[in-house]
Amino acid sequence: MAATLVGCASSSTRMVKSCMADKARKMSGQTLPFLPSRRSNTSPDGLRCDMAMTGDRDTNRHDALDDFDPREVTIDGIAKRVHVAGRGPAVIVMTEMPGISPHVARFARWVREAGFTVYMPSLFGRDGAVPDAEEGLAIMKRACVSAEFRAFASNESSPVTQWLRALARRAHAECGGPGVGAIGMCFTGNFALSMMLESALLAPVVCQPSLPIDDPAGMNVAAQELAAVRARLEREDLTVMAYRFEGDRHCRAERFAAFATALGPRFVARVLPDSAANPETPPFFDKVVASPHSVVTAHLIDADGQPTLAARDEILAFFAHRLHAPHADA
Repeated sequence: MAATLVGCASSSTRMVKSCMADKARKMSGQTLPFLPSRRSNTSPDGLRCDMAMTGDRDTNRHDALDDFDPREVTIDGIAKRVHVAGRGPAVIVMTEMPGISPHVARFARWVREAGFTVYMPSLFGRDGAVPDAEEGLAIMKRACVSAEFRAFASNESSPVTQWLRALARRAHAECGGPGVGAIGMCFTGNFALSMMLESALLAPVVCQPSLPIDDPAGMNVAAQELAAVRARLEREDLTVMAYRFEGDRHCRAERFAAFATALGPRFVARVLPDSAANPETPPFFDKVVASPHSVVTAHLIDADGQPTLAARDEILAFFAHRLHAPHADA
């Protein structure tokens, strides 16, 4: 049921050397593979070609995140730091375990340079850090017992998703546009689905969803929420994009099969071959994750023709298609 993202990689161009505006324009008149029926003639405004600054940062060293505005955002009495940058419609970038790493920040910058305002909430770990395996494992253990997350619950949503839905609503009010995008990764991978209960969210992306930890087929989303999400997807002609590596030990085929059953054909799955994963990863991914896992961050290979780069480009095009206002004749 899941399509293997191979072959289309040759059409992906390295962003440091190319202009995403041209790419978006080329795609704007096409029926894209992640949209079952709707056709877009939009050409996103404000996309920039100044991608070199994204590629210049060393992902193996601490990232100061000095090109983001760190804001203290309080919602329902709960305060969290949210790193904000860019212009255009809002996209919520939710970090993977063990926190906002330089790789996660790099992806957020790619989203920003594609013409969006990034909202990157700090949910666990040390922002910008490259923790060793021991520290990363300690961060994960703390998150597993936190009241904000339901790391072992198969059919129960994490409470933090309510805060994230409110963040999406606030981001939409601040940035405007048709709606908001969201991408969850690893520990937060399922969250973009629960966030679909917020009407402002139009473009959900699920990357290697890893919860619940002890049930390969579990979805970490309450059954009534899944039913409501499916109804909304069908009612509003929306889709969910989902990504994983074929041999991922933490996000296995059973989970994607369960999502496909729950959401139907509007759950659009991409499964990448393990050979597409970057073998050179930070200590936490090398020693704790220990399998291909992070499609658009730690295991992404930033080189022409790579399936992970094609996945990144497809995600950015998905955001552009859904979130940039259509022309009047669309």
